[in-house]
Amino acid sequence: MNDSYPSTIYKYEDFTVQSLRNLKTQTIYFGSPQNFNDPYDCALRPNFAVPTDEQIEQVRRHYLARFNLPEQGREELEHLSCEQLRELVVRSARKVAEDYAENFLSEKGVSCFSEIHHDLLMWSHYGGRYKGFCLEFATDYEPFHKLREVKYVEQIPRIDPITIILQDRYDDYLNLFCTKSINWSYEREWRAIHHVAGTAFTYPSEALRGVYFGPDIDTDCMEIVCLILSGQNPNVRFWQGLRSEEHFKVEFEHFTYTSHLDAKRRGLK
Repeated sequence: MNDSYPSTIYKYEDFTVQSLRNLKTQTIYFGSPQNFNDPYDCALRPNFAVPTDEQIEQVRRHYLARFNLPEQGREELEHLSCEQLRELVVRSARKVAEDYAENFLSEKGVSCFSEIHHDLLMWSHYGGRYKGFCLEFATDYEPFHKLREVKYVEQIPRIDPITIILQDRYDDYLNLFCTKSINWSYEREWRAIHHVAGTAFTYPSEALRGVYFGPDIDTDCMEIVCLILSGQNPNVRFWQGLRSEEHFKVEFEHFTYTSHLDAKRRGLK
C-alpha cells in the first residue's frame, strides 16, 4: 500500500437495487465524470501560466536541435519573435490539453471514495439522506492501489505549458481531474480512475472491512445487507449509525448480526 494513502476509505451508498447488486457481486462501478454534480468537476479548462522569454527560447532551441526541420520551417522558427512563439506554444499546449480532456470525459471511468464515514453532509448527499449505508474498504487491495487524492483549492491552478510541449508530461493536467472547489472540501475525497467508463471492477471479499448503516435506515433494509454479506464475507463488521447527542455528526455502535433463522436454531427467539 502507498504510505500516503489512508489505510481505509469509505464509499457511501443509497439503498437501491443497484447498490445491493454491486454488494452481492463485490463490484465497484466506474462511472462517467460527465454525470458528476459539480459543473467544474473533471471539466476545468486549463489556466496556463505565461512562459518567460527564457522558456520560449528553450522551446526554440529544443525544436531546432531535435527535429530535422525543412529549411523553410527552420528559418521561420528562427525568425519568429519571442511573443509570436509564446502565443504558438500556449495555443499548442491548450489544444493538446483540450484533446486530453475530451478523451478523459468521453472514455475514462471514475469511482469516488472518502476518508470519513461520519459527516452529516456526506450522509445527506450520498448516503440516501441517512437511509443508506457506507462501505469501508482496506486500501491494501485493488482497485485502490492507484488512488488519487482530490485537492481543494480557491482558484483554478495554473499549468506550465512548457512541461506539456517539451516533456510530454501530463501530471499537472491530470491533477485537474482531481481538483475541486474549496466548497467541497468536507468530502475529503479520493478517486480511482479506470481507462474505460462504465466498467464494474470486482474486488476481493477481504477488501470489504465494514458496513456503516445510516441512522434512519429501515430495519428490513439493514437486514438485507447483513444477509447478503453474512453468506459471502463473514468477517465484515457492522455498525449502526446514531445521531450524536453532543456533536453535529453521526456516531456508530458495533453490533453482531444474527439472522432470525440462526436465532431460532439457537433458541434465542
